[in-house]
Amino acid sequence: MEEIFEKYQRLLAIADAGIYYGKDIYDQERYAEMKEIVLALMSQSTGESLHELKLMLDTNEGYPTPKVDVRALIRQENKVLLVEDIHTKEWSLPGGYAEVGLSPKENVIKEVLEETGLVVAVDKLAAVFDTNLRKDIPQLFQYYKFVFACSIQAGSFVTNSETSASGFFALEELPPLSIKRTTAEQLKILMSEKQVFVD
Repeated sequence: MEEIFEKYQRLLAIADAGIYYGKDIYDQERYAEMKEIVLALMSQSTGESLHELKLMLDTNEGYPTPKVDVRALIRQENKVLLVEDIHTKEWSLPGGYAEVGLSPKENVIKEVLEETGLVVAVDKLAAVFDTNLRKDIPQLFQYYKFVFACSIQAGSFVTNSETSASGFFALEELPPLSIKRTTAEQLKILMSEKQVFVD
């Protein structure tokens, strides 16, 4: 199942590239048809509606490349800071999509401030994860997840539009995780303090 979904991702990228770069009108029509077929197959695999998948893709114009996700690893002794999603009530490392115009470090500082109210300094890049290597949950896009070890400089949790709570948790006492964002296995790797580049 996982291998098939990866092939769907690849076909979707080929279709998007063909639509974007194709000069021949008939080729563009064929690529558009291929995209519709692949999206229907992906919808069956993920449980997401065809409409939802198309909405996601509408914001992904241009040549298809992996998306960048930035996350902050903020430790307090043997515990790690997690935030609770205001809608799903699932927890993850603070962070989100990297925004154009900001460096990865600037992005993670911004995300932490927005989701926790904390001002942090970035100490180092702790890990890079490739979501395509995960076999537990299919995702429409491939993501490179950059996790930065950060230290708190100031601030305290502030209610916001994205997160409803934050807290420090030991690995043995993790709350329900948003596994598309953060997994227990990733946290275990990160808390081992080894620099990890998963390729």
